Amino acid sequence: MLKGISPLISPELLKALDEMGHGDELVIADGNFPCESIGKNSVVIRADGHGTAEILDAVLSLIPLDTYTEKPVALMEVVKGDSCPQPVIWEKYEEILNKHEPDHHDIEMTERFAFYERAKGAYLIIATGETAVYANVLLKKGVVVN
Repeated sequence: MLKGISPLISPELLKALDEMGHGDELVIADGNFPCESIGKNSVVIRADGHGTAEILDAVLSLIPLDTYTEKPVALMEVVKGDSCPQPVIWEKYEEILNKHEPDHHDIEMTERFAFYERAKGAYLIIATGETAVYANVLLKKGVVVN
């Protein structure tokens, strides 16, 4: 274990986050997301037993969001005609984003298949055990300034 690093961050996840450069993207995926088929060209790390919100909080404690892009966060929008109301988990994401990036965390709502296409270019996909629907979140990593 390391001091100051969430125990939710496994050694392999810490390595992958460190390897990411400015502008690289990562997906924190819910349990329904097709991680292995979408992530054929990505690093896919399993975080079974953990939810997307807790992983988002842990990840944002280690990396900044990209300040050179208008919307460094993307969510998969609810499919038109789906009876699902706006996901409650999005409110939790907003709290976490305000905690870590209060001045720059605008969110881009992305159509389902467009989200999948964008995720194919992600450096990293974190496969969680999240059971909430539409809980996938994509982040663009920023510059780490000491």
